[in-house]
Amino acid sequence: MRREEKIPVVAVFDVGKTNKKLFLFDEQYRVVFERSARFIETVDEDGDPCENLDSLRLSIFDSLREVFANEKFELRAINFASYGASLVYIDDNGTPLTSLQNYLKSYPQELKREFYQKYGGEKAFAARTASPVLDSLNSGMQLYRLKKEKPQIFERVKYALHLPQYLSFLLSGKAYADKTSLGCHTNFWDFGNDDYHQWVSKEAILEKMAPIMPSKHVSPATFPGSSYNVGVGLHDSSAALIPYLKSFKEPFVLLSTGTWCISLNPFNQRALTSEELSQDVLCYMQYEGKAVKASRLFSGFAYEQQIKRIANHFGCDVLRFRNADYDQDRVKPLGTVNVKTENWRSLPFAERDLREFKDEMAAYDQLMLDLVIQQYHSTKLVLDGSSAKRIFVDGGFSKNAVFMNLLAAIFPNYEVYAAHMPQATAIGAALVIHEVWNTKPLPNDIIELKLYTPHPTRIENEPTI
Repeated sequence: MRREEKIPVVAVFDVGKTNKKLFLFDEQYRVVFERSARFIETVDEDGDPCENLDSLRLSIFDSLREVFANEKFELRAINFASYGASLVYIDDNGTPLTSLQNYLKSYPQELKREFYQKYGGEKAFAARTASPVLDSLNSGMQLYRLKKEKPQIFERVKYALHLPQYLSFLLSGKAYADKTSLGCHTNFWDFGNDDYHQWVSKEAILEKMAPIMPSKHVSPATFPGSSYNVGVGLHDSSAALIPYLKSFKEPFVLLSTGTWCISLNPFNQRALTSEELSQDVLCYMQYEGKAVKASRLFSGFAYEQQIKRIANHFGCDVLRFRNADYDQDRVKPLGTVNVKTENWRSLPFAERDLREFKDEMAAYDQLMLDLVIQQYHSTKLVLDGSSAKRIFVDGGFSKNAVFMNLLAAIFPNYEVYAAHMPQATAIGAALVIHEVWNTKPLPNDIIELKLYTPHPTRIENEPTI
């Protein structure tokens, strides 16, 4: 009896703030194994909440032991994708010297003023680094703070690694930096010079930064008895773009929807303006080192809050809206809508009197229209200046027929698609090291697309905002 052949797989750890997941993909990029974990936060040295780094490290090793014990799989490679803006400071032995600081931790305002005064002022500095002033969310500011407030610890730092690269270091023993993490609103990277900003060397921080490696680089694993390769890790937003960049050559914008709705344009290479920065536009770095212009809205959060308000007012369940259909006759009474508005960041629906609506669906349609008008302005910020004519929408709103039809109506000169690709972030991290583990060609069917054709509407699209 012939022994069953093992399935060649790549393992990807997709580490979010809330959920930490392990996926095994076969050579067709199908999920053949999945494991999920959630950890209780701990506190850092100042008593502020932070990620439990010990639990995360142990979980990774436990998960791998489970994979090794499963005789169905032949593990060929491992990669990581995780949230950015968090640094792990390791000493000469690779041991973390501090807790993993939360990027929402408050930042000393006097230290912040000192930094920006020293390096050209907030506006000029933000333009060079494509990083709006975001305090601890600019991870470079975390390292600057460590140097100023805890110089004894700073002196012991061998390398400051972003979280994806630290997770890679755990398995490879190799400390590397990666451009997708360095280019993620960190204050580290000078996009004009495609190098570290001068402050990094002036503050003697450059020597604490690990060598930069391409995203496709792999190292042999140090895990006992292993024969697989380990990727350097990726920032999660950049990883989620990779399947689209690999699948489509014509310019596009990806609207990634969830709690935040982020418009990502990897084909807009124009430098950020002060006006764009003031509207929270920033740049990420894609895996090939090119800038990705991005704008964001807190739309998913606003949507959840407002449907609860509608449900409470009309005495229905929020599930009523889960699979709401798009009804052109229902939308018509909303009247002609002019998208030109200066105060577009403020959601009008939050101030609307629900007594104005005859039923919950009328209110819901108005909510969706208000959200789509906001989305129009946000996405236009990254569309302008590029030749992109296609908008791919993934995540929660891509499944919302009302949102998608209204978005197609408000962008009549663009092809608007709902894109379905579960685990885009994890697949992106697997695709970037495809050549080192996969013997088959890149698949051309990993993304399902549904085109939304604009219905005749009374939405007036103003090409100039």
